[in-house]
Amino acid sequence: MSEETQIRNSETRTRVTLETGIGEMPFGGEEFLTDDQATAKRDALLFFQSAYEAQMRGDLDEAVDLYKQSIEAYATAEAHTFLGWTYSFMTLTDEAIAECHRAIEVDPDFGNPYNDIGAYLIEQGNLYAAIEWFQHAMMASRYECYFYPHFNLGRVYEALGRWYDALREYKAAIDLNPKYALAVMAFRKLQAKLN
Repeated sequence: MSEETQIRNSETRTRVTLETGIGEMPFGGEEFLTDDQATAKRDALLFFQSAYEAQMRGDLDEAVDLYKQSIEAYATAEAHTFLGWTYSFMTLTDEAIAECHRAIEVDPDFGNPYNDIGAYLIEQGNLYAAIEWFQHAMMASRYECYFYPHFNLGRVYEALGRWYDALREYKAAIDLNPKYALAVMAFRKLQAKLN
């Protein structure tokens, strides 16, 4: 956590940056908050971390409850997105998409919900609608994993028979993360098919 103090409207605000503990992903971005808001955000982070742990051990109902508590304490795009991800594990795809839309309302710069909506649309067979969501994810200013939307867009293009576009997107994913095995395998498989 880093903090910097600022006076705004006769109210002291401190710059608060929290980490989720999941890779390098921050929690709710960097914000100037009052003491009460900062406390609420820290409480929300604790709920979020507990929810993630419950989700990873397969206790999805508990995860849903904890993500909701996180949102009630202090709404973040991360909590809405991960609640959506949990819903997707429960095959509640419409609910998952709705949570991603809520995440975008909270923070339109957070890339994960755009990519996730695209992935859920692929699951529903709505390939053309998924394209724009992956493109939004690629342009999001706050995103740790730009290789995911490139890979997913490659999957869409491959399914649509746009093989050279698919190769381009798989290659972009590999350039961003050379260790991303799914992109490497998809690129090689499609390249072999075209030779």
